[in-house]
Amino acid sequence: MSGIIAPSILSADYTNLERDVKLVEAAGAEYLHIDVMDGTFVPAISYGPNWVKQLRPETDLVLDVHLMIQNPERFVEEFADAGADIIGVHVEATPHIHRALQMIKNKGVKAEVVINPGTPVSAIEAVLDMVDQVLVMTVNPGFGGQKFLPSTLQKIEQLQTFREERGFDFDIEIDGGVNNETIKSAYDAGAKVFVAGSYVYDKVDPAAKIGILKDLIK
Repeated sequence: MSGIIAPSILSADYTNLERDVKLVEAAGAEYLHIDVMDGTFVPAISYGPNWVKQLRPETDLVLDVHLMIQNPERFVEEFADAGADIIGVHVEATPHIHRALQMIKNKGVKAEVVINPGTPVSAIEAVLDMVDQVLVMTVNPGFGGQKFLPSTLQKIEQLQTFREERGFDFDIEIDGGVNNETIKSAYDAGAKVFVAGSYVYDKVDPAAKIGILKDLIK
């Protein structure tokens, strides 16, 4: 199983966003990770559906939209209509996680459930049979440039065990602190999709950074 690199545009140059997207696409990235933040569920504020709508015709990359917003079901349909390929919702952000995931799937978009570092895998066990992807936050959500939390590796291993023992078909994605020193341990634990922001968009050579990461998860 080869891994998938999902550069996060949270760390890209907003004044040259099209350039930065094309650069990682040419370098072999498969997904583009879009962090949506509302200033409530997390302190920061970022993109709305129009960002996704504007990006959609500019790239063939899978648009992996991570909703770090309170009551995400309010905006699921807007992001789906804007062109998202995957929509991730936090179990901590809604009392109706099943409904939110069902809404995503009803729009013909891949559904992802997300858990924070302090949330146990047991909190999402009841919906694992309906998701296409599980995102394990390997830092606390809301800010780029944080250090990978090694304690989250156990969650990846637990999810991989569930996949194998129960015949589930979801991918495991991680987000936070992904670099050349952390990616291999997460890959070995069972992760397949790796969100990398500050490591890739470090203003030096994003294409080279993607190449390094891909070589580590072949």
